[in-house]
Amino acid sequence: MQLRAFILHLTRAAGRRENAQQLLKECGVAGGLWPAVDGSNMSSTDLSDVVGAQLMEPEYPFPLKTGEIGCFLSHRQIWAEMQRRDEDAALIIEDDAALDADVFAAAMDLALSNIAALGYIQLQTRITDGPAVLVDTNGPCQLTVPQLGGLRTTAQVVSKGAAAHLLRLSEIIDRPVDTFVQSHWHTLLRPARIYPSGVSDIADDLDGSTIQSGKKPILEKITREVSRTRFRRAVSRLSHSSDAPLKGGFDHG
Repeated sequence: MQLRAFILHLTRAAGRRENAQQLLKECGVAGGLWPAVDGSNMSSTDLSDVVGAQLMEPEYPFPLKTGEIGCFLSHRQIWAEMQRRDEDAALIIEDDAALDADVFAAAMDLALSNIAALGYIQLQTRITDGPAVLVDTNGPCQLTVPQLGGLRTTAQVVSKGAAAHLLRLSEIIDRPVDTFVQSHWHTLLRPARIYPSGVSDIADDLDGSTIQSGKKPILEKITREVSRTRFRRAVSRLSHSSDAPLKGGFDHG
């Protein structure tokens, strides 16, 4: 199994550069820093060329932020780069992560033993409740395929085939990349997860999120929370009825 590491790093986020370089050293996989797309520098024409509306169920209830668009395009660039390379899979880590060496090593061994079959394995920073199929274990690390796919793209291992599959389905986007990956009723690829993974999110210890916007008025917060609740209910319903394989992976044919 040949693997390459991509550490996603937004060039203007200078406060994260040292951490990004440290991640590359600590992850134990050869690779490099990958310059993230800066959505704030994209023209309105460029943004409109890649963003659509209501491309799948449920309709995403919020307009995409430029940071979310840039993040999605950055992952798509890596998926495309994987097709031009000889490696079988990629370790993709965002630059606001931190690694616990021992647990991360166990998680990576577990991921590499199963990535060919599963396609997309999230190295999760948190666990969520709900039904899940246990696939494999290694020390404290559990590899499961949850009914409701997890959010966050802090770290993941992605096979070349899964990357090509997701690339084909995301020429136009209408939601953040983690929400897209979660949508296995559309992609027919259930993201697996490993937890504990030895990966944690330390954005607040660096310079905060490069995507989230500032404080919102109270009425807007209430409206967004209502929309978010409705969206999550629809996601739960579609996850339950999804035709994606219950043990992860997807139909390569």
